[in-house]
Amino acid sequence: MMKLDVRQGASNKSSASWREIPSGVWALGFVSLLMDVSSEMIHALLPVYLVVVLGTTTFTVGIIEGVAEATAAILKVFSGALSDRLGKRKFLAALGYGLAAFTKPIFPLASSVGWLIAARFIDRVGKGIRGAPRDALVADISPNHIRGASFGLRQSLDTVGAFAGPLLAIFLMWLTGDHFVSVFWIAVIPAFLAFALIVVAVEPERAAGLRQVRMPLGRLELRRLDAAYWWVVTVATVFTFARFSEAFLLLRAQSVGLPLMLVPVVLVIMNIAYAFSAYPVGALSDRIDRMTILLVGLFVLLVADLILAFAAGVMAVLLGAMLWGLHMGFTQGLLAALVADTAPAELRGTAFGVFNLVTGLALVLASLIAGALWDAAGPQATFLAGAAFTVLTLGLIAGRRRLS
Repeated sequence: MMKLDVRQGASNKSSASWREIPSGVWALGFVSLLMDVSSEMIHALLPVYLVVVLGTTTFTVGIIEGVAEATAAILKVFSGALSDRLGKRKFLAALGYGLAAFTKPIFPLASSVGWLIAARFIDRVGKGIRGAPRDALVADISPNHIRGASFGLRQSLDTVGAFAGPLLAIFLMWLTGDHFVSVFWIAVIPAFLAFALIVVAVEPERAAGLRQVRMPLGRLELRRLDAAYWWVVTVATVFTFARFSEAFLLLRAQSVGLPLMLVPVVLVIMNIAYAFSAYPVGALSDRIDRMTILLVGLFVLLVADLILAFAAGVMAVLLGAMLWGLHMGFTQGLLAALVADTAPAELRGTAFGVFNLVTGLALVLASLIAGALWDAAGPQATFLAGAAFTVLTLGLIAGRRRLS
């Protein structure tokens, strides 16, 4: 396996052009974009809808977010392993997108918190099925020397959808006079477009030369995931405790007096920073040490947490949200590239599944901790806890570097 202190995936080419990125990666990026438009139109409003309209507590929001992400994380390990076993990554990815599309109408039809929890749960089942096979497919079809750029591009397009969704939500909330259900219905449309695109535009073939794995989750196969891979998983897990659900950014904006209709602008700003940084950072990581870039992302998150902890007005929260998005651009595609770098090609589905399971469970705990701290001691405690976990992750990486 490759060491983490070299230029991962680099070749003799000094830089990679976005024109070199395979069409399948572009198609998967636009599929992600459309599904994120749909999902974020709903998720940008859902925490506020739960707290303001249905009268739930922020701790309940934390539980909903945590259970939803845990569901996705648990399913990713099995869908990833199944994609290694069957060699049908596109089929499983399309199945996951289809399930998410067909359950989107539950959100506008829901008449209680229970129905919303069920809708969020089923939606995340779809995410869990598609996530690891899709990421493994990106790794399979991307040349090594542009692997970081490929993951960065898909992440950038995904995140364009993530800020377009809240923008549409803001406009539609204004247009409909804060009618949540109407906005939820409109969000159904791009979800079905995403499903249609992956069915039509993404090639289903398995990457050439990869053997099928009979027991991807068996002991002998899992032993092939070596120390470099598990180091990436460890760093990402500790890091996940520092970056709880973005739902708390929305609640932070509301806490400093941002009008209800404008609360989703926080996600817009965050995701613009995310979208415009993910591809350049991914391309840069094909030329220099990926862990160095990850350290930069962690420092950005630390600053974001401190600003959000002590924010006294709307502008401070918006600045914190922008830095939060920038740290995502510096880290999320990068971590995916590191998983692909350190896992055997025929076990990439399993590797992404295990990675997402462990970090997803960490996100459950992070969201529960964030919600409990908020209810007990206010938003400052929540974001200071995030800063503490960020410092812990920085120390973990710095300690490993001193020993290597």
